[in-house]
Amino acid sequence: MQLVKKIFCWIAGLFFVGFVVLMGLAAWLKTKLPTTPKVALIKVEGVINSSDDILKKLKKVEEDKSIKALVLRVNSPGGAVGASQEIYEELLKVKNEYKKPVVVSMGNVAASGGLYISLPANVIFAEGGTITGSIGVIIQKLDIQKLADKIGVKMEVVKTGKFKDILNPFREMTDEERKYLLELEKNVLNQFKEAVVKNRDKKLKVKIDEIADGRIFSGQQALQIGLIDKIGNLEDAINEAAKLAGIKGKPVVVELKKEQPLVKKLLGSDLKGFVPFDTSTTFGLYYLMTY
Repeated sequence: MQLVKKIFCWIAGLFFVGFVVLMGLAAWLKTKLPTTPKVALIKVEGVINSSDDILKKLKKVEEDKSIKALVLRVNSPGGAVGASQEIYEELLKVKNEYKKPVVVSMGNVAASGGLYISLPANVIFAEGGTITGSIGVIIQKLDIQKLADKIGVKMEVVKTGKFKDILNPFREMTDEERKYLLELEKNVLNQFKEAVVKNRDKKLKVKIDEIADGRIFSGQQALQIGLIDKIGNLEDAINEAAKLAGIKGKPVVVELKKEQPLVKKLLGSDLKGFVPFDTSTTFGLYYLMTY
């Protein structure tokens, strides 16, 4: 009986060692064998509240040597300034440091922050009816002072500086506070304008101050003033990216999707639907087209 156990243990051990060796050999061969060149597709949809998910996908584009080009599908009215700028900077890295062409395909809307993250692209596509532009900055403050007075609600604030509760919804904003916020917005707007001028360079056919007042444009209008490069759909953008990367024939497209959390895999949905508000939304400066 003891002999049978020993033989079984030896066989199991040999199987395990063999499995490890084969896995290592497969991984090594994978690095040596030629891989099919691919075009990565990343979709940016909805308000940009966070950059984390998009940045993870962009890192995959940078690290995967089989990915030769990137198509960014943008269908967004914009969002938080910081998140938009982080995505913008990483796209510049994909294009300039990793030498992978970036092509943007604008969907229904690619305005404000949606336009901002599109700027690093080698080529920007949009449909004739795409809504883009909206170069501007917005800070919104809710004023519920009269409502609070009517129902007898009062908020007391203890602060260390006069501007600390500048967005307090239980009181009116002072003229000094409005002036302060406007200067802040002008500074952030100038960063947007500089990004447009830097990336569109000689393509821009008008002076930046003529269009940096929050107005929106159709895709046709954007083409006329040089905010985009071509009229076309997602497939056109994919073919353009493959062409820029030197890929022959029909390109292999790999869409990088968000990894599903464990709770969603188990339940078929995440817990966000059970929360009565979007906890990812934060107050702050926004490159956002509002309705």
